This record gives sequence, structure tokens and C-alpha cells, in this order.
Amino acid sequence: MNILVVGGGGREHALIAALAAAPSRPTIVCAPGNPGIAEIATCKPIAADDIDALSDLARSMGADLVVIGPEAPLMLGLADRLRAAGIPVCGPDAAAARLEGSKAFTKDFCDRHAIPTAAYATFTDPHAARAHIRDRHARSGGAPIVVKADGLAAGKGVVVAATEAEALAAVDAAMVDGAFGDAGATVVIEEFMTGREVSVFALCDGNDAIMLATAHDYKRVGDGDTGANTGGMGSVSPTPRLTPALEERVMAEVIRPTVAGMKADGAPFVGVLYAGLMLTPEGPKLVEYNVRFGDPECQVLMPRLQSDAATLLRAAATGSLGTVRPEWRREAAVCVVMASRGYPGAYARGTRIAGLDAATAMPGVTIFHAGTATAPDGALIAAGGRVLGITALGDSVAAARDRAYAAVSAIDWPEGFYRTDIAQPDDPPPG
Repeated sequence: MNILVVGGGGREHALIAALAAAPSRPTIVCAPGNPGIAEIATCKPIAADDIDALSDLARSMGADLVVIGPEAPLMLGLADRLRAAGIPVCGPDAAAARLEGSKAFTKDFCDRHAIPTAAYATFTDPHAARAHIRDRHARSGGAPIVVKADGLAAGKGVVVAATEAEALAAVDAAMVDGAFGDAGATVVIEEFMTGREVSVFALCDGNDAIMLATAHDYKRVGDGDTGANTGGMGSVSPTPRLTPALEERVMAEVIRPTVAGMKADGAPFVGVLYAGLMLTPEGPKLVEYNVRFGDPECQVLMPRLQSDAATLLRAAATGSLGTVRPEWRREAAVCVVMASRGYPGAYARGTRIAGLDAATAMPGVTIFHAGTATAPDGALIAAGGRVLGITALGDSVAAARDRAYAAVSAIDWPEGFYRTDIAQPDDPPPG
């Protein structure tokens, strides 16, 4: 099987590692890839948003499957282009990708199909948005309240405002100052939900869905969930926050109605559906949808996968999910992200990283490259904000956490930083 994987981050490295270990032994090409991916697959220097060049590459290599990692090429219609050429794709068409590309679309979709989520209002006029916030404040205190840019904003378009003033400032930043470009021209204002967050991943073929695995991640940059939101500073799978009963509720109340609703609306969903959920006192509620594997959640899912990854993903792409059943290792997995100092703000590029051989020699440890590059002299250097995902398997979350941090301590990168509290015990699973 010839497989093209689109993307070049830690998520794609984890996907390719799973594909390379599959019993079916596929031939794997990645565009654009990174130095870690280049050790196990052929990399082509084609940007993930170069739809024309990626389509040409898939045809020229006779791809039996294309797996699209990032959200941007999905929004741009890469899956549409490939399906029109008869190439199986694990990833939704542009119409279905609106579940991630537009928060307003998703909220309206949930409203139509009775999928539990936070109460909301959508605005295209900043004056009306401000008036809504002030009215809420006058009636019920108004805060905390959540202000979301409608479109993709690189993980920075969501503000959980603790005060009315913060909420008004968030509206102005998005709608008046243009902090997120066109993505902030529309905002969604939501009620604040209390509870614990979890991530559920399902594989869909347009008609059916099967649960893959659960996880939770750590969005804030600092220990104790402090500081700015990031793309994710660590992750755990399976999450201890979900019971089997809650998993079935999520499938019955969120995932399956979404697949049925998208099909009924004329935009069948094919690929990985990633539900970010809040476990509220009333039950699981949708926070947001992503239409691909999460990052860094993929880095803890793929090491736990026992099934043939290529067979699973192709079954979704070809409408044959009923023929497969994913199986998972009993071990837990923990990923600790190492990032460039300054992230998610300004950070230096080109700093040198050493010690990876010693870290990966530790039992159960894998290092996934995200923002890395190779210097002219062959040294590994940082080329992004989130740079490495140090992942470890263990008989328990605690054992996996200890292994991951032992590996982190072996890496020599003075210009990097990481959270020290990933996978620390929190509350027990809700009943």
C-alpha cells in the first residue's frame, strides 16, 4: 500500500510511526515532513497548504491512501480534490470540515441536531456583541463568559473572560482590531461551562463511527494551568476522567448524532472526528470539534494502538468501517511537550538540541519531532514553538509520567522549556 501523509509536525510523526509499524508494511511518503519523520519515511518538500502540488504528488506516486494531518488543507478542499481523482482519503471534504473551520456553523449544527453544548449567541456586529455582554452582566453577573473567534486562529482565538471588561476587550481585539484577521470578523459568545475537559476521537466513514481512544491535554503554557493558551503542552491517554458509561453517553449523544446529522445535511463526514468535551454536572457537552487528530493527543494515541493503522484509516476512507475494530494496548501513555522559550509569544529559532539518543534509549520512550530542522553541519535545531513531544508508555499513568520526565531530563536544550505537572493526578472520574 502506498500512503501519502500530509503535514510535518508531531502529530504526523506519530501517525507515520504507527503506519511504519503496521503489519501491512506500507510505503510512506510525507509532505513536507521533518527530520524525525525523514528517519522512517520519504519526505517531499511540499507545503501542507499547496493543494495543487499535493494532488499531483498523490497521483504520481499512485497513492492508495492519503492521510491529511493538519486542518488547513482540509479547509482548502484537498480531500475534495483527491476524491475527485479517485484517491481514497482519510479526512473530510471542505463542507464537512466546517465543523472545525467555523464555530458558528458548529453551534448552529448542534442546535439543529440536539447535540449538547453551551448556550451561545453569534455576532457579526461588535456593537451588538458588546450589548449582549453588558446585558448578561446586568442580568446575571455576566462572567465568566467565553468569547470565540469564529474561524481558525492558531489556537489563540478563544478567551475565557473572568470579567465583563475582559469579555469586551476580547470582542474588540477580534472584531475591531483584527487580531485574528477574517477569522475574528464573526464571534461566538458562550456560557462558561464548569467541569473537567476530555478529548474523544472517533473514526468515521460517512455512515458509521467507531471510538478510537480517549485522552486529555494541557492547553495552558504554565504549571497549574496558568498563563496563555497554547496548541498543547502535554497529553495523557486513556484519560482517567472518563468512565465506560460516560464514553457510551458521548457516542450516543454526541458522536453518532453528529455523523447522522452531517449525512442528513448533505456533507457526510469521513475521517477522524475529535470532540473536545466538558464533563459538566448535567453530563458531557461539546466544547468544540476538530476534524483531524489532535496534537499532542495523537502522540499518546498512536503508541497505544495495536491494530494495523493503515488498515483502520483506509477502512474509513473507503466506507468499510464495519470490517475493522481497533485494539489498544493496556499501557497508559504520557506526552510532555518541550517548547522554545517565549512560546506562545515570540521565540528564537535555530537553537541547538542534543541528548535525544540517550532519551530514546530509555524503556518505553519515543520522541516525536514537531518544530525541528537540521543545521548545515547536521545538528538538530529548533524551528518552531512546540518542538518535541517526549512520549512514554507505562503500566500506569504514573509510570508513564515518570518515564517521560526522565527522558526530558536527558535532553540538552537550554533554550527549551516544559511544564512539570503533566499527568499529575487530578479529580477522580465523574460518576
